[in-house]
Amino acid sequence: MKKVIIIPDSFKGTMTSLEVIEIIKNRLSAYFEEDSLVTIPIADGGEGTVDCFMRFTDAARVSARAAGPLMKPMTAHYAIFGETAIIETASVAGYALPPASKTPLDTTTYGVGELIRDAISRGCRKIILGLGGSCTNDAGAGLAAALGTKFVDQAGAAFIPTGKNLGAVRQIDVSETRDLLSGVQIIGMCDVTNPLYGDHGAAKVFAPQKGASEQDVALLDKQLVLFSQAIRRCLRIDVSTLKGGGAAGGMGAGIVAFLQGSLLSGIDLILDLVDFESLLEASSYVITGEGKLDSQSLGGKVIAGIGRRAREKHVPVIIVTGEQEKGLTGLEALGIQAVFETGKLDPDKPLSELLSSCRTALADTADALGQYLRRRI
Repeated sequence: MKKVIIIPDSFKGTMTSLEVIEIIKNRLSAYFEEDSLVTIPIADGGEGTVDCFMRFTDAARVSARAAGPLMKPMTAHYAIFGETAIIETASVAGYALPPASKTPLDTTTYGVGELIRDAISRGCRKIILGLGGSCTNDAGAGLAAALGTKFVDQAGAAFIPTGKNLGAVRQIDVSETRDLLSGVQIIGMCDVTNPLYGDHGAAKVFAPQKGASEQDVALLDKQLVLFSQAIRRCLRIDVSTLKGGGAAGGMGAGIVAFLQGSLLSGIDLILDLVDFESLLEASSYVITGEGKLDSQSLGGKVIAGIGRRAREKHVPVIIVTGEQEKGLTGLEALGIQAVFETGKLDPDKPLSELLSSCRTALADTADALGQYLRRRI
């Protein structure tokens, strides 16, 4: 029989992509032979991205010392396969890292740059940076500084900018960085299109999640505006309206401005890696999903990316989700045949009960899905 591809995103706050896959596959195994179920975990550039790549390649995990978000040395891990390195920004500049008191006013992406240096020293010529889960708002200034970029203030002193003082930059010298990265391709893996600053920018949308107060957000946004002007003045590069420039506290803009890199959709990188089109040729259905299905889901992230490619191959898509937005339209345009909801969780329940109930609900929903598919395959 043809195969069924199981390729869900994580259910944010409750289950990782791998956990969702395990539950769905376990229930579908009662209806289909196990070798007909193809599982593909998804990572959006945040925590788990390295593991995702290692699952589909012969990548090796390596360790390196690098600066944490407040410049304290730590040990981080990334993956190398061939001449390609996969580095998670969150591994050295993530909001899940201690101390809890850090804020995006002071945190830095310097350690990310140190990991890139380490990868280059090991012979890597392609660097893929996962941009999810950052605790920073320095527009990649720390990253660039670690790779040799010089930032100079009005007094002529070199310094490493953070979110609170990006506007103090008067001169930028990227010559050392350009030399270091000659022949090296840099790709930022992101799933957001937010610009660097403004109402939909890095500070106003993401900084509150990183511990910034209302006053902090206003300061951070202003600093990003000034920094963008400095970049345009010194480097003749305009990142003010760059799609994805606001990813990882503006690191998306920094990758383009300082590293001459590019920003690509995380889901497209994953689908290319696993040769998704070839898998679709031998498949009857694709099962995907995420915690909440809403208009953002259809606007360019995991579900939209999977749906577009599956529709081109005439393979129907089924979505499993915790909750679907009422009145949501556009599903048929992505080839989505059905949506299975597990049911909205009670936010007042203790976390342990929430985690247990969401797993049970997903298992029951997967059982219903198995019955649905068996009647059609």
